[in-house]
Amino acid sequence: MPLEINMPQLGLTMEKGTLVRWLVAVDDLVEPGQPICEVETDKAVVTVEAHHGGQVARLLASPHQEVPVGAPIALLLAPGETLPANWQPAASVPEPALPLGAPTPSPAPTGPRQVSWKARTLARQAGLDLSTVSGSGPEGRITAADIARALEARSIAPAAAEPAPAMPAKASPLAAKLAAALGLDLARVAGSGSQGRIMEEDVLNAAASIIKAAGTPAPRREKGPAQVAERIPLAGVRRIVSERMATSAHTAARVTIFREVDATALIALRERFKAQGHQISYNDILARLCVVALREHPAANARLGDGCIERLDRVNLGLAVDTERGLLVPVIHSADTLTILEIAAESARLIAAARAGRSAPDDLTGGTFTISNLGMLGVEGFTPVINLPEACILGIGRIVRKPVVCDERDTVTVRPMMVLSLAFDHRVIDGAPAARFLGRIVQFVEDPTLLLTLL
Repeated sequence: MPLEINMPQLGLTMEKGTLVRWLVAVDDLVEPGQPICEVETDKAVVTVEAHHGGQVARLLASPHQEVPVGAPIALLLAPGETLPANWQPAASVPEPALPLGAPTPSPAPTGPRQVSWKARTLARQAGLDLSTVSGSGPEGRITAADIARALEARSIAPAAAEPAPAMPAKASPLAAKLAAALGLDLARVAGSGSQGRIMEEDVLNAAASIIKAAGTPAPRREKGPAQVAERIPLAGVRRIVSERMATSAHTAARVTIFREVDATALIALRERFKAQGHQISYNDILARLCVVALREHPAANARLGDGCIERLDRVNLGLAVDTERGLLVPVIHSADTLTILEIAAESARLIAAARAGRSAPDDLTGGTFTISNLGMLGVEGFTPVINLPEACILGIGRIVRKPVVCDERDTVTVRPMMVLSLAFDHRVIDGAPAARFLGRIVQFVEDPTLLLTLL
C-alpha cells in the first residue's frame, strides 16, 4: 500500500518546516537512509532521510513551501505497485501563503527572490547586473560568494583586453578617479592647481560645462508615492527571528546599561596569543571573560520560570552570527568549563557550520547567555535584543582610539576604547546586580590577569 513520508519534527519546539529542495524526483528508487530532501527549520537546514525504501510516486510539497510537522511531503510505492485512483493523503499540505501581489511560484524559481540580501547589496554597490551572475546556492540562489567571483572576473577581463591608462601626471588622484567615473577625458580639462595640476573642482566644472553646452534638460523626476520593488516572503529563519524579536521586545522588561572600557590589555593579550601561533579573536577572549563573570554573578545566568526565577547550573554561551539565511545563535555548551583556546576552536566550528547552513539542531538550542559583536561592522555601541528565555545579552562595539583622562591630574592620553552594552530583563535581575556583573566584565577586560587569581 502507498507509504507516506511526513514532515519530521527536527526539534522540540518545531511546529513546521520549509522545504528547501528535493534530492529525488518522481519515479526514483530510494533506499532506507537515503537523503531525499533538505528542510529548513527555525534553527538550520537539515537533510531528511527516507526511513523506508520504495519508488517515489508523488512529491506533495514544493520548494520554499512551509509544511506542518506530520503532514505528508512525499509518497512511496513498492516496486510494481500502482497508486489507487481514489487515494488521498491522510493529511493535506496547505498551499504556501504568498504576500499580497506576489507572483505564483514556479517549479524553478528565479528572479529577485533567489538573491540573498548581502549579494544584492554588493551587486548594487558595484553596479553589477544580477542577470549576468550564476547562482551556486540552492535552486540557483545567488550568494555573496557568487557576486565576489563575478566582480573578480569583471576586474580581470578588462585588464587583459585593454590595459588601464596611467594616471596623468598633472592630475590629483581624486581628480583622476572622479574623471574616470564621469567618463571625462582629462586632456579636455584645464587645471587650476600648482603648475597646472588638475584638481577635483576642475573636473566638476568641466563636466558641468559639457552638460550645459549640450543643452540636455535635466531628467524629469516622476512624482508620486514609492512603489514596492520587491517582496521577500517572511518565512523560515527570517520569520522566526521576526517573531522572537517582537516577543522579546513586547514581553521582557528590557533595560540597557553601557560602560566604556579601556581595551589596551585586551589587545595586548590577543597579540600574545598571536605571537604563540594561536588564532584567537577578541570575541573568544571576551567569551571567556563573560563566562567567568557569570559564574561569579549567577543572577545574570538565569531565566524566568513558572512563577519563579531559575538560576542555571552551567553557562551555555550563545554567539549571534550573521549568515546568508539571517541571524542565527549557535551555542557553546558548558562554556564555563572551557579554556580560551577551547572556546576559540568550538566557536570557529559553530560559526562555520551556521554560515554554511549545516548546524545541528543541538548546536542552536539551550543557550543561557548571549554575546553580540557588531564592532567588526564599525558600530561603536548599540542596544541588543534579549534572546528569550535568557535574561541578559552583551553587546560589543568596535575598538576606537580616542583621548581620555587617565589620572587625577587630568592627564590626557590616547587609548583604545570600547563600549560594552548589557541588556537585561528587569523581571529576572535588578539594575544594581546587572551593573555589578557588567563592572566585573570591565575589570577583566582592563586587567585579564585577574583571571589567574580565580584558578
